[in-house]
Amino acid sequence: MQAENIATVVKHTGSHYLLSRLPEWDLFPAVLRGRIRLKGSGSTNPVAVGDRVVYECGDGHPTLENPAVIRSVAERTNYVIRKSANLSRQSHIIAANVDQAMIVATLDFPEVKLPFLDRILVTCEIYSVHPVIVLNKIDLFRETYGAQLDAFHRIYEGAGYGIIEVSALTGEGVQELRSACKDRISLFSGVSGVGKSSLIKALDPSVDVKIGEISEAHLQGRHTTTFYEMYPLSSGGFIIDTPGIRGFGLVDVEPEEIALYFPEMLRASEKCRFTPCTHTHEPGCAVKAAVEEGTISYERYSSYIGMLDEGKKYR
Repeated sequence: MQAENIATVVKHTGSHYLLSRLPEWDLFPAVLRGRIRLKGSGSTNPVAVGDRVVYECGDGHPTLENPAVIRSVAERTNYVIRKSANLSRQSHIIAANVDQAMIVATLDFPEVKLPFLDRILVTCEIYSVHPVIVLNKIDLFRETYGAQLDAFHRIYEGAGYGIIEVSALTGEGVQELRSACKDRISLFSGVSGVGKSSLIKALDPSVDVKIGEISEAHLQGRHTTTFYEMYPLSSGGFIIDTPGIRGFGLVDVEPEEIALYFPEMLRASEKCRFTPCTHTHEPGCAVKAAVEEGTISYERYSSYIGMLDEGKKYR
């Protein structure tokens, strides 16, 4: 008779998976039998890293020759999902059931694209994932990029987001980041070249992640992580490493809902003359007034307008 159990997906490589019964770290292989469909989901991967799955296995520990069989996926507490860069209808779940998303960025080389960063932040807001911005390579930017650094803090701390300044090279801020990850499941995400893998190695040298280099010709990072994978931290907690992301489209959000996921705009909108308000052309709009006054950054408002126009175009 087969036993039915629950474990967490810690690695996904196509049709094969590695599971562990967290918080224990005892990996074993698993496969899907048949096709699992999640209610209301159009994602390309119905089973994602971080998912808690019901599996069956025969007597003894599962092996490569006799892997466990995933039968179903337990209800998710949250997840991070993205649409492909070409705005097709296909979407991909990056990770599920995470305590927080560490969004790694750099001021330059590669330059942080604020609309891209804002898309990730909005997605975190939509799907109830707590985001933290991790500004890496701070040793390179503090002196020569002082004005840009101050502006970045003004924009995102003003919106209500926490920022951790770190340097994987010098170790600055690494202990603060390690403490923030302790006893939590943390998703690490960012564009290629921001030093995400180096930062994870700085957090815990025992974690076996690949480290790549920046392409001088294109000022972009080479993909070093090819699969989504969870690792245990010796200091406590787990991290999920992801491939560098080049495109990030919003999923399952209507244009009129987008403003709800900009925290600073949501707060200001309580004083708008009209409800609902698109914060574009209406008289008496408190959000537009806050932008003019500088209490809401023009950069964030510009990102919102871009998402709004895009959402209307692809409805």
